[in-house]
Amino acid sequence: MSQVTEVVKIRRKVLSELARLTFAGTLQENIGEILNTVVTEDGPRYRCCVHKERAVLKDRINLALSQPMFTKLDQAAESALKGQIHDMPAINIMPEACDKCPIDKFIVTDACRNCLAHHCIASCPKKAIMVVQNRAYIDKNKCVECGLCKKSCPYGAIIEVSRPCERACDLAAIKAGNDRRAVIDYGLCVQCGACKMACPFGAISDQSVLVQVIQQLKSTKRVYALLAPAFIGQFGLKVRPKQVVSALKKLGFYNVEEVSFGADIVAIEETKEFVQTVPEQRAFMTTSCCPAFVDMVEKHLPDSKEAVSSTISPMVASGKVIQEKDPEAVIVFIGPCIAKKAEAKKYTDIIHYVLTFEELAAMMVGAGINIAEIEEENSYQSAASRDGNIFARAGGVMQAVIDAAAAMQAEDKIKPQHCEGLANCKAILQKMQTGQESINFLEGMGCAGGCVGGPGTLTDLRVTTRLVENFAASAGMNNALENTGAMEKVAKTNHWHRK
Repeated sequence: MSQVTEVVKIRRKVLSELARLTFAGTLQENIGEILNTVVTEDGPRYRCCVHKERAVLKDRINLALSQPMFTKLDQAAESALKGQIHDMPAINIMPEACDKCPIDKFIVTDACRNCLAHHCIASCPKKAIMVVQNRAYIDKNKCVECGLCKKSCPYGAIIEVSRPCERACDLAAIKAGNDRRAVIDYGLCVQCGACKMACPFGAISDQSVLVQVIQQLKSTKRVYALLAPAFIGQFGLKVRPKQVVSALKKLGFYNVEEVSFGADIVAIEETKEFVQTVPEQRAFMTTSCCPAFVDMVEKHLPDSKEAVSSTISPMVASGKVIQEKDPEAVIVFIGPCIAKKAEAKKYTDIIHYVLTFEELAAMMVGAGINIAEIEEENSYQSAASRDGNIFARAGGVMQAVIDAAAAMQAEDKIKPQHCEGLANCKAILQKMQTGQESINFLEGMGCAGGCVGGPGTLTDLRVTTRLVENFAASAGMNNALENTGAMEKVAKTNHWHRK
């Protein structure tokens, strides 16, 4: 989670207002009010004028409605209320909001000696460097920011200043276009949301289906909430799990199911897959529960694609469990992850909507629900094991597989490691490919800290990690193989693998 900056406050205010108007049934006729309630004539002002502020806000509203940014607000509201969802990536740039970061990417410092060799001048393909007053000077009108001058300088006198969004992206999927506005290369992007959290102008945000979900809740359909195990502590340190479940039912959800139960299924299946295929069929295997990690492998390390487990993620496994007992169910995954929005598009027949914890909190505000005041009659007992619940934090999936392997008497076979952050995951996988690492089972997590550090969270990951561990310790079962319900599901069918 990032700090609660002005960017975060505006984003949450927009989501809360959309939720309030949708619950009230007045979204289409009153959506224009948001332009005046969030941005007022009296300020505060973050851009040149109120008109610019409202142009940016209009883009933000359209994206929050999952509609094209150029759509008129009343038309966008009408489409959202009808359940229409525009086909777009999970992460998008709002052009009006992008500051175009007018920074000089390469800067000559006082360390320049005006040496005789002039490697910087010789290396520049655009002849953009000259000597002015005994010091190298970069003509920004000619510079194409290739970086060759920096690499060539023997004194390290040329430094690189990167844009926040570029610096945050471990996979170099975002850069400045010809007009200096940020551009995402979706061929490289894994929808992790790191750029969204990094942009100081809030110009990058995720597609939301908040209004569409509320409409489903107001219908006669049975809408299930799939609650990710990282929910512990997200809505207040003193808010108990049962209160979260009660709040969801008060919003209109028919029932609430745990994704940690699906995590137990995944732990069993991944362990079986590892035992059956490593090292006979492949040198090593990785986890498949983090969609950003899986996409990173497919797009950036395709040679390791076959090493990724074929087991579906806990989200999809949990969705399948619900569908088995209620084929007409409308299933909404609620968690900390933006990449899950992209993953769900591959399983539209199972996962119908995805919300982040931030979006859920906005829904509660819009519905006038104070979760801290909700009474609970009984304590909450997880239907999953301890290991299923610790999937939420870094190292949790690895531990679950280690424990499952021990229960299968295969613990001597596994040489595990866990890794968090896409750059770190990419680096260790490259070493595993070349045999520089003796690891044969890798847990890969796109976010620092695991799911509890996702971009859709509300609380500090260090605190949440401890709370998740405490809650997991209270489970009635230690590992996935002790979960008779999960074992029965695994024994009953074999549809827990990707096609």
